[in-house]
Amino acid sequence: MRTLVFLLLVAVANARVYERCEWARVLKSQGMDGYRGQSLANWVCLSQWESNYNTGATNHNTDGSTDYGIFQINSRWWCNDNQTPTSNACNINCSELLTDDVSVAITCAKRVVRDPSGIGAWVAWRHHCQGRDLSSYLAGCRL
Repeated sequence: MRTLVFLLLVAVANARVYERCEWARVLKSQGMDGYRGQSLANWVCLSQWESNYNTGATNHNTDGSTDYGIFQINSRWWCNDNQTPTSNACNINCSELLTDDVSVAITCAKRVVRDPSGIGAWVAWRHHCQGRDLSSYLAGCRL
């Protein structure tokens, strides 16, 4: 348990909060624009509502699971936090989602969106992004 707490503290110390356009550029460079039919604006919107572009964000859920990182990846299904029974479908430690190296988080998000629920797996996307004009999420970004 102490090791997990230490790893989480180290990961959070290396976290980063992105600016909207900066995050859009990172996502675009990682092939997220059009990935599985989802526009870049959808990914930026999702990230804003899930974590406010914060790689160190965590949220403890009522079922005992925890959401981690900029995409708020859930420990019950997608990563292993050594506390929650997990499917660990991304085959990663949850602490890897809390650093400023977002490549692991992006790879895992790509894995999540390949499931039947697609981007709808994220409640924040369904509540704040789905079916809406998302042009403001990329406005002024000069992509």
